[in-house]
Amino acid sequence: MLVILLLRRLIIMRNILKGDDIRLTSIRKEDIPLMEEWFNDVEFLRYYDMVPAMPKSVEQIEKMVEEHYQSTEKCMYAIRINETDKIIGITGFIDIIWSNGTAMFYIGIGDKSYTSKGLGKEVMKLMLDFGFNELNFHRIHLNVISYNERAIKLYESFGFVREGTYREFINRDGKRYDLYLYGLLKAEWEKSLQREN
Repeated sequence: MLVILLLRRLIIMRNILKGDDIRLTSIRKEDIPLMEEWFNDVEFLRYYDMVPAMPKSVEQIEKMVEEHYQSTEKCMYAIRINETDKIIGITGFIDIIWSNGTAMFYIGIGDKSYTSKGLGKEVMKLMLDFGFNELNFHRIHLNVISYNERAIKLYESFGFVREGTYREFINRDGKRYDLYLYGLLKAEWEKSLQREN
């Protein structure tokens, strides 16, 4: 139990997840209004979540953030631009099972002016390094909707393997879409890093 509490503290307090253009920090009170804009943007929600696009109030977002910080099974970070300290999205792990060393990864870039600039790749690299090397995860997995081709390309570039398909899982605009399950093992991550060097 002490180990889990120490890891939880590391998840909450860590503020050194920094890349060339972005860094990952805790969510601040002043971030909530921007997050409310994203969680009221149907386009953002269609790519971020599997459930129907249901807008969230400030109170609901505050509760969601608080639940992440109170839990030992999930963590959430603000994605910030280094130069301006502006929050442009959120990322984290949910469904952490410490005894198995597994977690589900998520990412959402809410500020549309920062999409397609390679920042998602930088976030992925930071989070995978953190998950595998700091939190000692054995496996990181994620779900992605079949129409999110840009995200699929990003995940596969990091070595994620499509492990399953939830056929016709998502209902959007009267159409059915598959939901893919992708997974990456620590050994696969380490091998991909060796290929880069």
